[in-house]
Amino acid sequence: MKNYDIIMDMDPGIDDAVALTLALHNSNLNLKLITTVAGNVSVEKTTINALKITNFFNKDIPIAKGASHPLIKKFEDASHVHGESGMDGYNFDKPTNNPINMNAVNALYQTIKNNDKKVILISTGAFTNIALLLTQYPDVKSNIEKIVFMGGSVHSGNMTSVAEFNMFSDPHAGKIMINSGIPLVMVGLDVTKQSLLTNDTLEKIKPLGPVGKMLYGIISHDFDHSDSGTAVHDANTIFYLLHPEAFQTKDYWIDVVTEGPALGATVADVRSAYHTDTNVSVCLKEDQVAFNNWILQEIKKIADNY
Repeated sequence: MKNYDIIMDMDPGIDDAVALTLALHNSNLNLKLITTVAGNVSVEKTTINALKITNFFNKDIPIAKGASHPLIKKFEDASHVHGESGMDGYNFDKPTNNPINMNAVNALYQTIKNNDKKVILISTGAFTNIALLLTQYPDVKSNIEKIVFMGGSVHSGNMTSVAEFNMFSDPHAGKIMINSGIPLVMVGLDVTKQSLLTNDTLEKIKPLGPVGKMLYGIISHDFDHSDSGTAVHDANTIFYLLHPEAFQTKDYWIDVVTEGPALGATVADVRSAYHTDTNVSVCLKEDQVAFNNWILQEIKKIADNY
């Protein structure tokens, strides 16, 4: 399997924490930097949560604090889903690590430009940091292999009837990213609401030592669950990067709505009626059995080596 140099731009967040846990321990992923953004909760809390996860696993990954609010629209969090802290359900030790003394945009630029090879950005929060990076430092585009982002939906939303939360959080930033010309993979609600972490898998995670206790605690406190399981949306970005064969994708031209009642909607030109080219590879189907088998296997390995 190919090895990837990655950066994670995120707003932990329960499902972000699961994605980060998986990325920190996979031998095919070289995590160079974590940047935080306001989204699920305030940027102060998302930064603390990133520190908590890396501290829990004793991983020395630089963490840079990013944007505290969207480019234009008012900030709205998702504490009703993730809890007041953003990662309710487990009592973490106070982190002994600290963010680096550099804002997220400058940290992104320096890390990407100074890396030996092109970097893959994994974005699982609002896209504010990425938009600021691409606007302030457009020369960085040639050093980014692609952006794999959790956000958007071709079919329906979870913040409104048409808008997914991350894209709704900062649609103007999302539009800048979508129109950047960088290869993009959209791991949106079309697959993340379909490929749930089943309740059976969650119960198998529970007894896996301290790691299982921590992950079971936070996942079971995620409001985004049903009788069929829990939507750990952001973990699907890591699964896609490592196992794209488990997904069915289609290239579309995607526009982001930045005003009106459909704010944050990602509209696909499904008939190719208005565009002759495409700008996003959209994940439309995912193998749920493979996802559950993979995530359980990965967490077992992490727990065995904790």
